[in-house]
Amino acid sequence: MKSELPKVAVVLNESPLLLHVLRNIESAGIKRKVVVVGYRKDVVTDIAKSFSGVEFAEQTEQLGTGHAVLSAEPALAPYTGYTIVACGDAPLISAKSFTELIELHKENGYSATVLSAKMENPTGYGRIIRSVDDGSLLRIVEEKDATPEEKVVNEVNTGTYCFTTEDLFTALKQIGNDNAQKEYYLTDVIKIFRSLGKKVGAKTLANALESHGINSPDDLALAKQYIDKGLVGV
Repeated sequence: MKSELPKVAVVLNESPLLLHVLRNIESAGIKRKVVVVGYRKDVVTDIAKSFSGVEFAEQTEQLGTGHAVLSAEPALAPYTGYTIVACGDAPLISAKSFTELIELHKENGYSATVLSAKMENPTGYGRIIRSVDDGSLLRIVEEKDATPEEKVVNEVNTGTYCFTTEDLFTALKQIGNDNAQKEYYLTDVIKIFRSLGKKVGAKTLANALESHGINSPDDLALAKQYIDKGLVGV
């Protein structure tokens, strides 16, 4: 991002990225908000404190997305209800999309529901692999671990999920780091749920532009264009 700031502190339309995410989560009716902090945690904490009712969990080592969520376990125990996992650098996912994700999760009795998007160029994203028989979610494959056939798939993981909380933390304690990055992937809980016969699903965004993440100054400029042109809400 050409900045010493944590990425979630970068400003989009006068607000840090993290505040866009927190506002949309709250508008979706999610009451408890736990922010996982690590690099420059003081900066992130100061930003999030401007939003009422935020709790914090620290990821002392950056060992992957699964490890990040596991670091929030003390804040979320004892396990009840549902947990939304959202990325602090994906500010365009609307409250409506969060609400629809939760509703699909509850209606179908899923242990995990992934928010997906269909992209013309899916390069760099984890692919959603569905059953050819019934379209159900089989697994999520990261780009670096995908086969040539899997890389052709244009439905991708947005990094946003709804989990049944108890199932989530039980599965997180079973994942390993046998992958190209040697990290603990949150996506591996999908395979664990499938192996246990639990139901998992995916909700495809009606507006794929909402999945736009901020990883560079160009990404930030593009997000501003989407907002200015009314292509996404904020």
